[in-house]
Amino acid sequence: MSLPPEAVPGRTAAADSGVIHDIGYRSYRGPRLGRSYATRSLFVQSLRAAYGLGRSGKSKVLPMLVLGVLAVPAVVIVAVAILQHGKQLPLDYPQYLASFSIFIEIFLAAQAPVLMSRDLRYQTVPLYFSRPITRGDYVRAKFGSMVAAMLILMAVPLVVLYLGAVLGGLPLGHNTGHFLYGLVAAVLYAVLFSALGLLIAASTPRRGFGVAAIMGVLAVSSIIAGIVFGLSGGMRAEVPGSAHWSSMLSPSMLVDGLVNQVFGLAGDSRATHAPGALGVAVFAAEIAVLVLGSYWLMLSRYRKI
Repeated sequence: MSLPPEAVPGRTAAADSGVIHDIGYRSYRGPRLGRSYATRSLFVQSLRAAYGLGRSGKSKVLPMLVLGVLAVPAVVIVAVAILQHGKQLPLDYPQYLASFSIFIEIFLAAQAPVLMSRDLRYQTVPLYFSRPITRGDYVRAKFGSMVAAMLILMAVPLVVLYLGAVLGGLPLGHNTGHFLYGLVAAVLYAVLFSALGLLIAASTPRRGFGVAAIMGVLAVSSIIAGIVFGLSGGMRAEVPGSAHWSSMLSPSMLVDGLVNQVFGLAGDSRATHAPGALGVAVFAAEIAVLVLGSYWLMLSRYRKI
């Protein structure tokens, strides 16, 4: 049987009253930077992660390798144009991106899961949301960083082409205009590819599954679009305009076709292009729907976490 407190031997009144000791802890009185600063920090951190900066050496290999693979052919093209005393580059700026789109897709497939899947796998997403940023801030920062990383990837070879052409004596006006066309194409590729890639990466915590799924979607869609193009008369000497509606089945061909039609870059009927003014409107609408739909689905995905 236990004794009441007043009956415990050796217990004093001071022990019952309790004492609070000041051991020096102080509340934080510095500046509170808030949501916008946290969102910008997440954007910068994610952009650096897309190129392996601040991570291990092997994390830098693939993004830097892809960047080099895209930049080196641009140097070769400029050198060939100068040595042959040509009036323009053998490969136009938007066509350059379309020709090497496979490497852009590889970069996306490899790095989108780095931005999304790793946070899901290591369950760090709830830690972000314990801070002032919201789920919308998180998605916006990740989407912006992926778009910026893709733009850097595509802008580097375009700048190499432009500077080489101008310094090599090729017409300034023509190259400036087509360089801007290339930048428009780069923006469309970056926004559309980032939206689709991040949505797929956000659906799985496994990076390997994310890489395979992104490459599978982009590669299979291009193959299907090519088959439909061939069956619609794409193998003829004079390709009917209706065959180019098949570009709607592939994200890369969708952007290529829209840019070629809007800026008049389709040299012949075989070049990918949107079929007329209606095609331009439909292609642009599809890009907008894919981007906005993917972004909305990402927001829905993270509202459940």
